[in-house]
Amino acid sequence: MNKKLLLRLTVLFAFVLLISAAVIYFTFDIRALDYLTLFEPRCILLALGCLAVGLLFDGLRLLTLASITDGQLTLKQVVNVVLSNYFLALVTPGASGGAIAQVMFMRKAGVPVAKSTVVVLVRTIMSISFLILLVPVVLHSDSDIVKWMPASVLTVVSVAFISLPVIAVLLMRSRYPERIIFWFTRKFSYTTRRNCYIWYQQFKHAVIVMGRHPLMVLRAFVESGLSLLFIYATVPAYFAGLNINFDLVQVMGRMVLLNLVLYFSPTPGGSGIAEAGFVVLFSNILPEGVEGIMAVLWRFTAEYLPFLLGAFVTIRAFGSDVLNMASVKSKTKPGKNAPSQ
Repeated sequence: MNKKLLLRLTVLFAFVLLISAAVIYFTFDIRALDYLTLFEPRCILLALGCLAVGLLFDGLRLLTLASITDGQLTLKQVVNVVLSNYFLALVTPGASGGAIAQVMFMRKAGVPVAKSTVVVLVRTIMSISFLILLVPVVLHSDSDIVKWMPASVLTVVSVAFISLPVIAVLLMRSRYPERIIFWFTRKFSYTTRRNCYIWYQQFKHAVIVMGRHPLMVLRAFVESGLSLLFIYATVPAYFAGLNINFDLVQVMGRMVLLNLVLYFSPTPGGSGIAEAGFVVLFSNILPEGVEGIMAVLWRFTAEYLPFLLGAFVTIRAFGSDVLNMASVKSKTKPGKNAPSQ
């Protein structure tokens, strides 16, 4: 195996193991053993089933978006694209490799780089937009989270979150985004400024493509939401195994908030931040001492298991030199990979 890849996997494995051990150690309580002995193993199958359905809808979303750009993908190619995202996102800084892996597999399937870039960008936009639109619902339904927030502030926050996607679309119709990018990057290097501008052009192009196919976009948006919700449902599946009373809507709402934060996490796959956030959000729902174990179970099921599957399909397709290939892709001049207007 390539030494660079082996080293990266070793460091990642050690980091994940250390984080998981620390979370369990600092949250474990001897009374948790009573609940763990009553844990129903069949709920593990339920959690895996939720994950499988979530990945299925993720694949359906990819097929829908590919059809919008006139791209054709087989079932095997869809599986490769979805799983490879988990693998390279965890072994590259800032999860940047996830998008590169998807483009690599779609290009291998015959989808032009310009079209695959649009598909990848739209997938990310849809996921974040879906979570943003759910934030007001979560805030209004979870009194424990917003009990310190006045009703007027809650209303303003809710309106702001709902308005964000609309404002973004309206701004695309003006020259203000270019001016803002120019002003914020005026002291950066030429390469950085150019990359920021090209990223914005790709984003704008993705919005334009979505606007031409509203019904297909709506379908992909619904598939995106179902994918996320089923993957998050692995958590209440494990909670059910403890035979405790909990509010399903409340648990899913807090998973929405946590995963929205993880989209902007600087650590690999949100490791460390995800576990800490899980403990904070669910400490008042779970019995004392088991929140750390549940956090690790959730992370293994929803993140590390797809990562292992993604590692298998990615290394099998591109070999152990895949990290160098991804690095070359990321350093390719943006102008060559940018979607044409």
